[in-house]
Amino acid sequence: MNLEAELTALKTQNRNLPLTERAVLSCRLAKQLEKLGKYDLASEAMAEFWPDRNEPNVNGLDAREQAEVLLRIGAVAGWLGSTDQTAGGQETAKNILTISIELFEQLEKADKVAEARGDLALCYYREGSFDEARVQLRTALHILPEGSDDLEAVLLIRAGIIEERTRRLNDALKFYERAAPLVERSDDHALKGSYHFEHGLVLGRLSAPENREDYVDRALIEYAASSFHYEQAGNELALARVETNLGFLFFKAGRYGQAHEHLNVARHLFLKLKDSATAAQVDDTRARTLLAQGYAAEAERIARHAVKVLERGGQQALLAEGLTTQGVALARLGNQSRAKALLERAIEVAETVGDLEGAGRAKLSIIEEFGNKISAKELISIYRSAIDLLKSSQHPETGQRLINCADALLETLGQLELQDQKSEDQPWQGFSLKQHVKESERTVIERALRDAGGSVTKAAHLLGFKHHQSLISLLNSRHKELLKARSVVRKRRRHLFSGSQSSKRRVSAEKLKRAPLQISILHVEDNKAVSGLIQDLLGAKGLHIDSCLNGTTALEILRSKTPYDLIIVDNDLPGLSGLELVLRLQAMPQRRQTPVIMLAGDDCEAEAWRAGVKAFLRKPKGIDELPSTIDRLLKQPKERSA
Repeated sequence: MNLEAELTALKTQNRNLPLTERAVLSCRLAKQLEKLGKYDLASEAMAEFWPDRNEPNVNGLDAREQAEVLLRIGAVAGWLGSTDQTAGGQETAKNILTISIELFEQLEKADKVAEARGDLALCYYREGSFDEARVQLRTALHILPEGSDDLEAVLLIRAGIIEERTRRLNDALKFYERAAPLVERSDDHALKGSYHFEHGLVLGRLSAPENREDYVDRALIEYAASSFHYEQAGNELALARVETNLGFLFFKAGRYGQAHEHLNVARHLFLKLKDSATAAQVDDTRARTLLAQGYAAEAERIARHAVKVLERGGQQALLAEGLTTQGVALARLGNQSRAKALLERAIEVAETVGDLEGAGRAKLSIIEEFGNKISAKELISIYRSAIDLLKSSQHPETGQRLINCADALLETLGQLELQDQKSEDQPWQGFSLKQHVKESERTVIERALRDAGGSVTKAAHLLGFKHHQSLISLLNSRHKELLKARSVVRKRRRHLFSGSQSSKRRVSAEKLKRAPLQISILHVEDNKAVSGLIQDLLGAKGLHIDSCLNGTTALEILRSKTPYDLIIVDNDLPGLSGLELVLRLQAMPQRRQTPVIMLAGDDCEAEAWRAGVKAFLRKPKGIDELPSTIDRLLKQPKERSA
């Protein structure tokens, strides 16, 4: 009888059995399903004692059965919280497992206490509380009775997983060496698959930084063994994880085409198995691969989606990693303020859960991406704290990054010293106090504009001016070369389609006149404040913007021969919605190749990509990303519609 048939029998035929026997059967079946990665079915097996995934119901069971039922429910709850990103899932699992441990300790069942502590360690691991996970596993291994070979192997493999996740790769290898003879003697294919999988992951992570081709070959052998045993065990979820690790291995080896092939297969499998959290981890690796290839825009889009998924669950260490990837992608797209905010949030999330390695890597990313844009004092502070966080790391790649960041820091300090030296050696002959003051003034204004993100109003506030007009006057007179540092120049708002109803149905030829080679954009947005802001923002970049307040009117305009190089559209519009408008454009031969950016305030990103947009930006923060996104899309090779 297969496990699904056993589950059906448990739900129907076995209702006549005594409660205690049903508890034993439920726990045995749930554990087998858990080994196969079928966590939803494992939950169904425990449904009598865990109705609707609410509080466990162990009434009528004696202490031994209560402890067994709570152990199984706690383990399944942890896996479910991990795969479907249930908020508070790990905390729920931890509470249930803690009660089971207390009951087993009262019954003096050391092997069951060790098993429950092993599952509790996994919950802490998923949250990123690695030190607490180590404590639980160390205790479990210490109290485990002799002869519990399979359970000892499981605990050693989990200990190795934690060391690998915190980049203590040599320590991880030691745990796998201890587990090897135990695994060899076991008949459990799921256990063997897990061992070869995790061993291959560590070898793969060591291959690139240590330039060990033999490690790549050994990792591939381990993954092949892992696939064989997982197939024997019937664990589809684990097979998907093998595809993920193969993708990561090829990514680190610089074989990006093969990396994408395996990552795409893995993502498809995880989504099919409804494991959104691990699919998000795959997306993070896909984004990092794209960054390595130089495709920052695509990497940022994928990383942003991964972060949205990971934010829903309790796996904070994975969230910190995703935030770091998205921050690096945004930095390379030129969105410095948003990128730095994401990297700082990654540091905060990682430090909160005790993931010091993750926090340290995020700090190194700030130095790598912004080393020439922040003060030497701040650079030194960040570098010192990164060293403190990463001092226990055994990962060769981390050591190399620390060295590279030190070089960048020394170069910055050397330039400052050279500037000071030049200043001290400056001869008095030809010196002009007026010119010296002007140059100093220019330096300070340039820094204020940079820190204010190009906003003259904010920069004026930083400089202590009572009104921004004072700064504008300086820019227009003494420092015209800094005018290009302004990101926003307010102009008169112009809406071509905000007049009478009849005028909304046609575009005046005179109003649509533009310079022969000027980029022309249609912006469809019913919020006049947003429309005016974007008119000013893009107008300052030399772009021609036609504004439309209605989706139906926009469709009429786009059916005409009026040339547009790009279209920006909101979703929540009078008449046709933005999504409907984008779908209609795909049926127009003259517009099909015109890139569309959806700038929307509602949560419709997935639908927008399916409809055919080339970029999706969220209001209001996405407004700042419009110029760079437009520049990227118009630089991509495409057939321009006439």
